[in-house]
Amino acid sequence: MKARRIKAGVTALALAASVGLATVGTAATSSAAGGWCSGVKIAAFPGGPQGGVFAVNVYNGQVQAAKDLGATVKYYWSNWDPSVMTTQLKEAVASKPDGIAGIVGLIGDASAGPIIADAFKKGIIVANANSGLPIVTPKYAAAGMGYVGATNYKAGVDLANEAISRGKLAKGGSSFVWGLKGAAGDRAQRTIGIIDALEKAGIKVVYQEIDQATNTTPASGVPTFVGVMAKNPEIKSVFLDHGGLTASAEAYLKGASIKPGGVYVAGFDMSPAVGTAVKSGYLSLVIDQQEWLQGYLPILQVCLTKKFAFSGLDINTAGGFIDKSNVDVIIPLAAKLIR
Repeated sequence: MKARRIKAGVTALALAASVGLATVGTAATSSAAGGWCSGVKIAAFPGGPQGGVFAVNVYNGQVQAAKDLGATVKYYWSNWDPSVMTTQLKEAVASKPDGIAGIVGLIGDASAGPIIADAFKKGIIVANANSGLPIVTPKYAAAGMGYVGATNYKAGVDLANEAISRGKLAKGGSSFVWGLKGAAGDRAQRTIGIIDALEKAGIKVVYQEIDQATNTTPASGVPTFVGVMAKNPEIKSVFLDHGGLTASAEAYLKGASIKPGGVYVAGFDMSPAVGTAVKSGYLSLVIDQQEWLQGYLPILQVCLTKKFAFSGLDINTAGGFIDKSNVDVIIPLAAKLIR
């Protein structure tokens, strides 16, 4: 059975009326007694590092789902390291939960495929988020494997095209793309989408792969950013293909002595720092992936499949752009680590 694609706004109606908000925490497990999903054990993958930009919102969504639904949830933080995530995914399967939910697609189809096959063979439901598994997911859609997140290639193309239009980026100009083209599987497609759209518009791309140190701790990337901008003074726009790097845009530009608006900067994902940077002009445009939903909905998926045998849902959470015109609506929610 083909996974169903529905709008995240409609799916959100399935969320319980309870709106108590989770915050940064260190608990290994969370649950609430008496929910309709009580007794169901889930291994949850928020990404990482613990408390880091993007991952904390995913975690908060997972914690809220556990409270609303009553599932017992154990959390695995990977620091965005594919090797760590692979090991943790194997450990999660070995622990024999009822389901695995969250960001497991980051390691790609080749690495995730055998582990997920083993999980379903053992009756463990897997609900993925953030980075798609286009080969693996259709095999298990009828058994409850869904996807919550962006269509990554399209998201990259859409961000670049929107930036070209709004920022009046001209043919023959240069753009710095700082991304994850070398990442496993679908995650690389977002960076590739940005590059393809820019090159199609006749814009020269200066590319830099995000190293693991910057991937885990974005502030450590300031020297890299400063070096690229100093070596390529013709750059007029910057694309940060990473939520943590997007949240660090102000630090990067200040490090390179670039004033707000000095270059057009586009990126991904809301956070308190992103809201501040958009207001101050250090960030020009952001795609909001609504990462809280990427935490909540996979937990809900596992519960729906375990209790009612629902098949996998395919939900796009990245349909909107944020800039100075609408950021004020989102900032209070970003402060609560929902958006």
